[in-house]
Parts: sequence; structure tokens; C-alpha cells
Amino acid sequence: MKRLLAEFLGTFALVFAGTGAIVINQASGGVIGHAGIALTFGLIVLAMIYTFGDVSGAHFNPAVTIGFAAAKRFAWNEVPGYVAVQLAGAFTASGLLKFLFPASATLGATLPSGSPSQSFVLEIVLTALLMLVILSVSTGAKEKGVTAGIAIGAVIALEAMFAGPICGASMNPARSLAPAIVSGQFQHLWLYPVATILGALIAVPLCIGVREPGCCGGGCR
Repeated sequence: MKRLLAEFLGTFALVFAGTGAIVINQASGGVIGHAGIALTFGLIVLAMIYTFGDVSGAHFNPAVTIGFAAAKRFAWNEVPGYVAVQLAGAFTASGLLKFLFPASATLGATLPSGSPSQSFVLEIVLTALLMLVILSVSTGAKEKGVTAGIAIGAVIALEAMFAGPICGASMNPARSLAPAIVSGQFQHLWLYPVATILGALIAVPLCIGVREPGCCGGGCR
């Protein structure tokens, strides 16, 4: 239960701070700015890894949990519980933002600014890169330690910085589903869960291809 509570709280913090930055940026006339939003996502993930990494592994992302399981670092029978509390944390955050900012039309939902296929491919690549970093710096299925927090937070901020204006740089099904459903933005609901999970799965053979046998399954450092 402690692990599940940690995943709930971490995902809540991620969605509340990250999508909250988008909502507040819109409400304040752009005071935070795109760079500030990207940094918010990276910094909140970094902070939550240091807070909960030794408790739950600090996944905060259904695609990451599935990626760890595919890499044989996490038991498949634990995946449903992790995904359920991650989604619950994300929906709780979006619900609170809806209460605080009822005028927000999207609540920070990820929406393609170009074609859906363009965003689909971008999300696959972004999530594959993120998962590759996570597999490389984590121990087993736990994102913990100085290296993990800095590397993972930095790559999230970097990817949000350059790809956010086009696809939203979700890399996380929970982060996309919660604000979209709570705000009623259903038109591209399928895109982000499918693309991000696919990207996380692609990262597993990529990791195996560049690391020693057993490292991506066992967590070599």
C-alpha cells in the first residue's frame, strides 16, 4: 500500500504541477512561458524521484511501468495496481485544477497542433528516448539516486522544450488522459496512450542492443 500511495502522490504532483503550469500560463497571459512549462515538468519529476524513488521506484507513468515489465524488471501482476493508482492520481489532479480554474477549456491536455500522424510519431520517439534513459540510469525497476533524478528530469524538460509546441510532449498516458477526459477533449484520446506505450516498448530492445547481456533486464549501472 505504501508503494501504491507513493505512485498516486507522485503522479498527482506531476499532473497538478505540469498541467497546472499550462493552465496558469493561459490564465495569466503567458507569464510562465513555454520554457517555464517545460522546466516545471522536468523539475517536478526530478523532485518526486528523490521523494519516492526508494519507496515505489517513482514510475508515475503507465508507459514506464509497462516498459519496466517488458524489460523483466517489474512483475506483470503488479502492473494493473500501479497503472490504476497512477491514473487515479492524474484524474485527482485534473479534477482539482478544474475546480480551481473552471474557465480552462483544456486543463493542459495534450493536443496535436499539426497532423495526428505527426504527433503520433513524435510521441513514439520521445517516449522511446525517455524510456531508454530510464532503463540506463535506474536500478532494477527503481528510479533512484542522484544520476536518475537529474537525467530523467532533464530529458523530460528537454523533450517538452522542443516538441511540446507540436505534440504536447506527453510521454505519459496518465498525463494525457486525465486532463483530456475531465475537460471533454476526446478527439485525439487514443493517440497518446497508444504512442507512449509503443515508444516505451521500443526502448527495451534498443537498450538490449547497446548494453551488455542482462543489463536491461537486471539493472546494470
